[in-house]
Amino acid sequence: MSQLDQLPEKDPEELAEWRDSLDGAIRSVGPDRTGYLLRRLLDHARHSGVDMPHLLETPYVNTIPTAEEPEPPGDPELEARITAWNRWNAAAMVTRGNERGGLGGHMATYASAAWLYEVGFQHFFKGKEGLGSGEGSGDQIYVQGHASPGIYARAFLEGRLDEGRLDRFRNEARGDGLPSYPHPRRLPWLWEFPTVSMGLGPLSAIYQARFNRYLTHRGIKDTSASQVWAFLGDGEMDEPESTAALALAAREELDNLTFVINCNLQRLDGPVRGNFKIVQELEAQFRGAGWNVIKALWGSAWDPLLAADTDGALLRRLGEVPDGQFQTYAARDGAYIREHFFGTDPALGALAASYSDEELARIVGTSRAGHEPRKVYAAYRAALAHRGAPTVILVQTVKGWTLGPGFESRNANHQMKKLTGKQFRAMRDLLELPIPDSRLGDDLVPYAHPGPDSPEVRYLKERRAALGGPAPARRVVPKPLPQPSAKAFEALKKGSGSQEIATTMAFVRLVKDLMREKETGKRWVPVVPDEARTFGMESLFPSAGIYSPVGQNYDPVDRDQLLYYKEAVSGQILNEGITEAGSVASFTAAATSYATHGEPMIPFYIFYAMFGFQRTADQFWALADQLGRGFVVGATAGRTTMTGEGLQHADGHSQLLASANPACLPYDPAFAYEIAVIVRDGLRRMYGPDADEHEDVFYYLTVYNETKVQPPMPERDGIEEGILKGLYRYRDAEGLAADAPRVQLLASGTAIHWALGAQRLLAEEWGVAADVWSAPSWTLLRREAMESEREGRLPYVSRALADAPGPVVAVSDWMRAVPDQIRPWVAQEWLSLGTDGFGLSDNRDNARRYFGVDAESVTVAVLRRLAERGEVKQEAPRNAVRLYGLED
Repeated sequence: MSQLDQLPEKDPEELAEWRDSLDGAIRSVGPDRTGYLLRRLLDHARHSGVDMPHLLETPYVNTIPTAEEPEPPGDPELEARITAWNRWNAAAMVTRGNERGGLGGHMATYASAAWLYEVGFQHFFKGKEGLGSGEGSGDQIYVQGHASPGIYARAFLEGRLDEGRLDRFRNEARGDGLPSYPHPRRLPWLWEFPTVSMGLGPLSAIYQARFNRYLTHRGIKDTSASQVWAFLGDGEMDEPESTAALALAAREELDNLTFVINCNLQRLDGPVRGNFKIVQELEAQFRGAGWNVIKALWGSAWDPLLAADTDGALLRRLGEVPDGQFQTYAARDGAYIREHFFGTDPALGALAASYSDEELARIVGTSRAGHEPRKVYAAYRAALAHRGAPTVILVQTVKGWTLGPGFESRNANHQMKKLTGKQFRAMRDLLELPIPDSRLGDDLVPYAHPGPDSPEVRYLKERRAALGGPAPARRVVPKPLPQPSAKAFEALKKGSGSQEIATTMAFVRLVKDLMREKETGKRWVPVVPDEARTFGMESLFPSAGIYSPVGQNYDPVDRDQLLYYKEAVSGQILNEGITEAGSVASFTAAATSYATHGEPMIPFYIFYAMFGFQRTADQFWALADQLGRGFVVGATAGRTTMTGEGLQHADGHSQLLASANPACLPYDPAFAYEIAVIVRDGLRRMYGPDADEHEDVFYYLTVYNETKVQPPMPERDGIEEGILKGLYRYRDAEGLAADAPRVQLLASGTAIHWALGAQRLLAEEWGVAADVWSAPSWTLLRREAMESEREGRLPYVSRALADAPGPVVAVSDWMRAVPDQIRPWVAQEWLSLGTDGFGLSDNRDNARRYFGVDAESVTVAVLRRLAERGEVKQEAPRNAVRLYGLED
């Protein structure tokens, strides 16, 4: 039975005739030829306007026939010489580094992909120095990380780097070296996008292309001239993030996006798909997701063989040989190829009869489309001409191409870090470079340059000038944003009166008010992974709107309600669905818009706390590398404030994970007024009126879903400074004798309320005076302390606590390692209480009692410490345990 049998058939006789014709074709010419005829008919039907589904997999040949390849513009001879110089210098740079210091580096990736980049640089990649509506933006180029030596070599040829910088490849400790891979933080004038944490490059590229559209649709900047290019490896596509957002790109018709996947059939230790075919697998995956797929597999030397394949034997053989065997063909001689490739079928043997073994080795072994600029140009031009969907170009190369038989297509070539003198001489001869033998002795292989006034360099610079300047290039044109009015911040500083609100809601209310600011309101970019209602953000739906490139083509079910679900082309909210990885990628694109497009945006990404650094920490490191700015908000934070989810969903560790990221400024505010102070400071430091002082940092705030009365900010000098530095005295002990036992309680986030409860119990029931301190950032206290030590200063935390008598007890809803960060700089006796271990499902009171952090448990912990010091009776802790029901 067919799926179509459930539909009415208006003309059964016509259908029967078509079936009979197909049966006749199968009997007459066989199933292979019939399949070919059907594919031709489907192709003809699509070109005739018939709506036919695309096949997920097409024959293992080039998508663009040779006859339809356009003639590339420019001077092919000069371009070939430029590419040869770049190949040489890339190999020389890595080899010299390894000869002198064993610094590592990779040669084989760029060697296979050299023409993929050069064709782009000569004819396609737009720079940031012009080009109409894309002025200041250019194209966004995600360079495959392991290909960085080739990009450095090109920058050397055009005069952007000198020999001294090349010799400091992977030698950064002195401050002027070249980073191993594309690291914007290490080389911020060149690199725009960090790509070596594989899988993040393709994911980020998709969301960058989407954010470009967002800027245009919202009227911030016309980015329609910008194209996003992502250069990827076929092995990299195994990473889940590499293909996580393919459907988004197709659904939103991101034809401003092109993936170029270098299919050299090898990953780091061997073949990508030894027993299968990665190109066909990727084609099906991308076609199934709705992408336009272009395959550029075979070089022009294959054309006569394919033209002579009248019975399809060659096509069948190409489709059945697994990738591992094709890798072997690239490393073996023609006799082996004649026997193992053509010897399997008499028809194939006849095809190969007129070719010598040397010719077969060249054709089958190494003739690949990725090594021919004409075929690469044709694929790129076809990709840019396609409308309505993103394009992926699956281009086949040989890994290590031009580096010699010891490198080409070898499993170990990813770990091979240098060439011998003999190999360099062979490479020179193959590339026809004018480097005399006298320069190729036993010493370090030299860099080679045709001269600043050579035809190659003049041509290179002319081509880049015509395309809008150097690429890749990262440029920051300072564009300060006016600081918002104090009104929104003052509302939080006044407190909530008698109303109980969570700090999550306090943050949302603040941002909602800031989004109303005339000058900067439109620059806020709310990023939410399908949890806006959880965080009380539904009020933003009708006012700000949810971004959709097609608007809203349906009547929302809640249209008759005040806070209905509103999608709009000009929508401000990026509601990403259930994808934390996609949300961070969106945040990154917005957080770096100040550099990518010269348009500072203020993103805030709000999420369930445990799905932040726990799930996407690698992306936050990439964000730091890319010098992103904005606010990251971990809502429902802490181990015990969201206890119903249990185990790994109860977050007591994200503050510790965030502390490891040097660009992240982590805060755990206890009160709404602390949030106001922190956000206002963040806007000043990242976007403020003095552009020279803008900092490449991002803020991480953990906020809580537990409703409490939010107090007004104390009217005392130094409060704001203490909030920003990470510690201030919130409430002194009162009403006790001067000689009463004393303790200092330090708390962050929601734990401030347990500390205040313990302060009351200690005073009323045990005669102990406890001063309560709010510690909005344990991490920033630690960082300042380490910096002070290096500079010979007394740390802030030590100065703040210098005159505070008694032991110090720190309590938080985090594991103890979070407050323990400051232990070395606290002179007093130290005790920390936290929520180490797995989360659990229960109510908050029971969870806090379980972890020993509720007010009663804090009280007992203090009494035990004071009893050890002889400041309270020895039986006091035992009595407190019985009084509060804390027995095991």
